[in-house]
Amino acid sequence: MRLSPEVFRQKLLYAHTFLADVSLHDVWAIHLKGGGPGRTLHRLQPLLQFQNIERVHPIVRGLFAVRFALGKLFRWDNDTSDVAPASASYLHRLPAADHARSLTKPGTVNGGFRVIYEFENEAMSEIINGTVHAFSLLTMESTNDGYQICWAIYVKNVNWLTPFYMALIDPFRRILVYPVLIRQMERAWAERLRGDEA
Repeated sequence: MRLSPEVFRQKLLYAHTFLADVSLHDVWAIHLKGGGPGRTLHRLQPLLQFQNIERVHPIVRGLFAVRFALGKLFRWDNDTSDVAPASASYLHRLPAADHARSLTKPGTVNGGFRVIYEFENEAMSEIINGTVHAFSLLTMESTNDGYQICWAIYVKNVNWLTPFYMALIDPFRRILVYPVLIRQMERAWAERLRGDEA
């Protein structure tokens, strides 16, 4: 389920200040039933890894293949290219105290993304390439019957191509790719609960 950006901005999150100059592109709410008390986003991170998403669905696999081919052809994914300098990273914005309290070392590469910070129930990573500077934010809070994870995507232009690129991929992201990722997350959650009960 997509969540209203206005509703999401009302949540008390570190990210609202950290990314004050970056546009919130969209937000998804994932409801996970059950689980009992004491679950944290940090402990559930293994369930939220999407490195093998291209294997999950044949159309998604095709979309990833096309994107990687174009990235190679146009050097979009080269961190040292002029269009995507690694120095553009927001890692330098993280204060020393927040760097120290991050549960995963800031700068750690995870599936193409670079970790900015990971607190118990809020985690941010970024990706910079020749098409976009994007941030993926995951948050987690308890509900009456389980937990809710919010997945927010922030987008910063890197050049004139960014708005056109996002307009092109948004239908595929919202109709196909993200629903597949969310279903994968829900299945992983259900499997974890069954394993905990065994």
